[in-house]
Amino acid sequence: MMQLSNYFDNKIIWITGASAGIGEALAIALSQYNTKLILSSRNEAKLESVKSKCAHSNITIAAGDLSNKASNEAIAEKIQAQFGQLDIALFNAGTCEYVDAKNFDSALFERVFNANYFSMVYGIEAALPLVRRSNSPQIVGMSSTAYYIGMPRSEAYGASKAAIAYMLNALRISLLPENIPVSVICPGFVETPLTDKNDFPMPGKISAETAAEHIIKGTAKQSEEIHFPKLFSIIMKTFASLPYFLQTPLLAKMVKK
Repeated sequence: MMQLSNYFDNKIIWITGASAGIGEALAIALSQYNTKLILSSRNEAKLESVKSKCAHSNITIAAGDLSNKASNEAIAEKIQAQFGQLDIALFNAGTCEYVDAKNFDSALFERVFNANYFSMVYGIEAALPLVRRSNSPQIVGMSSTAYYIGMPRSEAYGASKAAIAYMLNALRISLLPENIPVSVICPGFVETPLTDKNDFPMPGKISAETAAEHIIKGTAKQSEEIHFPKLFSIIMKTFASLPYFLQTPLLAKMVKK
């Protein structure tokens, strides 16, 4: 606990997608430390509700449509005016929609990529100048264990998370000369309003609060990949290492007749 307190002491942290699920749990958990938090999502009323649950009031609400470039720029300007810099940019905003291959819909892919991938790209673009002013900068972004394997119905969601992981892993190398660590979060199933809509078994499902604990510890360690729960994520990694001629018949059993 002391190590975490030292790491997060006086840190200025921007959390996107903070109005529910993992983002809400992260805001509440990080408010246990001596932090300055900026919380973003579309819903200002829900952000205010999250703020009321936090352990301290040093919290700035910066609502906006994160899939819009101008909204991210406006939030960055607000952070600049209030703090002058940013220590940790924690990009968590996102959504999930499942694909029906019989009614393949490109508009669904656009919605998912805008919410998951481009919201993060716009956020990084807006945040990087502020992060560069920090003595202890860090970028942390939400991907998923779903990107490890081509799962049926996850053609859009999994692809967006794969794009995020690739982008962040490449960005980590690009930012090495500037000493800006980049972490990729790859959770398994987490109990959130999004997963509440799932109509299939979710092995190893954990609470948003437990997920937040994993993310906070991994962030403090500056882990390149923060994947959890470990048993589930390791099984997924192992499955992903199998040749496709073994993966395909196993995954085919998941397709609804």
